[in-house]
Amino acid sequence: MTTPGSRPIDRRRVLQGLAAAPAAGLVAARPGLFGAGRAGAQDGPVRFGVSGPFSGNSAEYGRIWQQAMTIAVEEINGGDGVAGRQLEVVYEDTQSTPQQAVPVAQKFVGDPTIVAELGDFASPASMAASPIYERGKLVQFGFTNSHPDFTKGGEYMFSTTLSQVQDAAFLAQTAFENFGGKQAVLYRNTDWGKVTQELYVAALAELGGEAVAVENYLEAERDFRSLLAAVRDAQPEVVTLIAYYTDGALLAQQAESVDLAAQLVASGSCNSPQFIELGGESVNGVVTTTVFFPGAPRPEAEPFVAAYRERYDQDPDSFAALAYDGVKILAWAANEGGAEREAIQRTLVEGTEIPSIVYGPFRFAEDRRVENAEMVPIQVEEGQFVAFGG
Repeated sequence: MTTPGSRPIDRRRVLQGLAAAPAAGLVAARPGLFGAGRAGAQDGPVRFGVSGPFSGNSAEYGRIWQQAMTIAVEEINGGDGVAGRQLEVVYEDTQSTPQQAVPVAQKFVGDPTIVAELGDFASPASMAASPIYERGKLVQFGFTNSHPDFTKGGEYMFSTTLSQVQDAAFLAQTAFENFGGKQAVLYRNTDWGKVTQELYVAALAELGGEAVAVENYLEAERDFRSLLAAVRDAQPEVVTLIAYYTDGALLAQQAESVDLAAQLVASGSCNSPQFIELGGESVNGVVTTTVFFPGAPRPEAEPFVAAYRERYDQDPDSFAALAYDGVKILAWAANEGGAEREAIQRTLVEGTEIPSIVYGPFRFAEDRRVENAEMVPIQVEEGQFVAFGG
């Protein structure tokens, strides 16, 4: 899983590289002492923990996070820092699995110098760790966690991505209004995939459409031709892919091999440069959705987009923007209310003009998700994402 100028993430190399770059505020995770540390040390750096997939099947998302967070940390430390101190980001690799996310949560909660946490990538991993963060009064900032129950795990769970309820409804509406109501759904057989599929089919039915075929596949599956042939035979106008970029790209390629001519739409998890690189010409025309589009960024986002392009020679996707935003939002909270665990949580709850490059100034609603957040449709055209005009 590589992009131009990059190489696959190796966990040992990542952590060694981070440990060698303390000036940038990026350090390897160190074992914490078990027991609830309620506040960070008052001298030394302010430290945020990051729990995420820096190896394994979702490592590309972790690489994108790290790239964006590096820019955020360097900008913060090049200015006034956080509460007059330097910021360090401590990375722990979980491969975004519940089994690995739980001990990472225990490490972070047990380390009193960690005053907030970002991650994990997948909602099941985050939700498995939520009780630990809640007991430790450590903000769990799940900026990619779309499961509708994630922020119900406690008062310390926050998310800046839209919930699956909102995401599925918007994707269904986009597909229905532009391509037709006779649809098929192919979904990744995970907790995330099942919930999204159910919400999508329900939203489609409410619009007056019909799911004429619903098929699932395993995470490790790579030959989808029999599933795609069954979908083709149902003669849908639209095929919706509830997939990650890896399987989404393969599905698009193999759809051609079985002469599936329906319009392809995909969940926002396919909004990645890797989706285009892996899928090639087969993904041209695919429509997906996003909360952030670098082709038409908010004024607040323009410096980040320019910095990301200059440094990495590619556009930032929504995962990069949300990762950058997450670090900046937590730094803002620590500056505004104090760089302690409970103070950060309280400031996020009470904030009314929280700065964001994704949404502009916002506040968290009672469910600790962004109030009045919006999405936009985008489409792959000639090897890049462009605004979708319908």
